[in-house]
Amino acid sequence: MSAFSSLLTKKAARNAVVAVAAAATIFSLAACASDAPASPDSSSSGGDSAAADLGPLTVQLSWIKNEEFAGEFFADSKGYYTDAGFSSVTLTPGPSTGATELASGSAQFALSDAVSVGTAVANEDAPLKIIGTTYQKNPFTILSIAGDKAISTPEDLKGKKIGVQESNTSLFEALLAANGLTDDDLTIVPVQYDPSVLVNGDVDGFVAYLTNESITVAASGVDTVNLPFADNGLPFVAETLTTTDSMIADHPDIVKAFLIAEIKGWTDAVNDPEGGSQLALTKYGADLGLDEANSLAGAKAQVDLVATDDTVANGLFTITDELQSETIASLAGAGVKVDAADLFDLSLLTEVYSENPDLIAYAK
Repeated sequence: MSAFSSLLTKKAARNAVVAVAAAATIFSLAACASDAPASPDSSSSGGDSAAADLGPLTVQLSWIKNEEFAGEFFADSKGYYTDAGFSSVTLTPGPSTGATELASGSAQFALSDAVSVGTAVANEDAPLKIIGTTYQKNPFTILSIAGDKAISTPEDLKGKKIGVQESNTSLFEALLAANGLTDDDLTIVPVQYDPSVLVNGDVDGFVAYLTNESITVAASGVDTVNLPFADNGLPFVAETLTTTDSMIADHPDIVKAFLIAEIKGWTDAVNDPEGGSQLALTKYGADLGLDEANSLAGAKAQVDLVATDDTVANGLFTITDELQSETIASLAGAGVKVDAADLFDLSLLTEVYSENPDLIAYAK
C-alpha cells in the first residue's frame, strides 16, 4: 500500500461539495429539529465547574482527531469548555462537513469550511451561519516538485498536467479564472487524493493541503514547491465555526460560552503547537497511528493560517469585512452565489470580545 494512501479519505471528506448539497436536503426534513444534541455515545469532561448549567456540548469535527483540532483538545483537556458552563464535552470525529449533524440537532456546532457551508446555504437555503473561523487563510495549494516543472506562480501552470480531484474541480477552475487562465492553458488530469501520482511523475501539479500532503510528500525526502490558493486570488476562510440560525437566536449564551472556550483553547494551540501535537498523538488520536514528525509539522504550519495581523488586532476567529468580501468573491468564482449576510454572523463573537477584551491578546 502506498505511504500516501491514508490521505485518500481526508481530501474526499474535506472538499466533497456535492455531498454537502445532498446532505443539506436533510434541512427540509429537519427544519424543526431541536438544537439540543442527542445523547453522546462518548464524552469527556475537561475539569470541574460550579457553573455547569448549559448542558452537554457536542462539536462535530471535520476530520479525524489529529493535530488540526489542537485548539479543541486544549479546550477540553484544560477544562475551558466546562469552565464556560458545559456539563460534558463530545468531540465527534469526521469525516463530515457538519451540515447533517447541525440539521438533525445531534451537534450544536461544527467545524467546516466556507465552500461547504456556502453551498448548503446557496443551494438548499440551509439555516446555517459561520460565527467565526479558525483558519484565516485556506490551506489549498498546487503542490509540485522542485525542478524544471515546478509551479511557483500561476503562469507556471501553463502547459502543465495538473491532478485535480472531482470535488475540487470548481475550486481549481476558480483559481484559473482568478489568474486569467482557462482549461485550455493546461491539462486537467482527474485523480483521487493520493499524491503518489505527483511523486511518480504522472502529473506535474496536484491539488493538496499545505498542512497535509505538502508536509507528507516533503517528509518523504522530495523537494516540493507550493502555489497557495489564498495567496493567488482565492482567499476564503476554512475550518469555520458553524451553527444554526436558531442556535444564534434562541441560545446566544451557549454560542458565546462555546466561543470563549474555543478562543482559550486556540490561544494555547497557537502558542504551543508541540503541546497540541502531543495531545493528538498521545490522547485524542492515540489509536490512529499518527506520525509524530508530520503531526508536529502540521501543528506548526497551521499557526500561520490561524494567526495573522488581523487576528492580532481583533482576536482569534474574527473575520474582517475585507476577508468576508474576499471569501464571497472566491465562492462566486467557484460557482457558489451567496451574500455575506446570509453566510456570516459574527455578532456574538463581537459581544464576546466586547465583554472579555483580555481574550484579544492571545499572542504570548
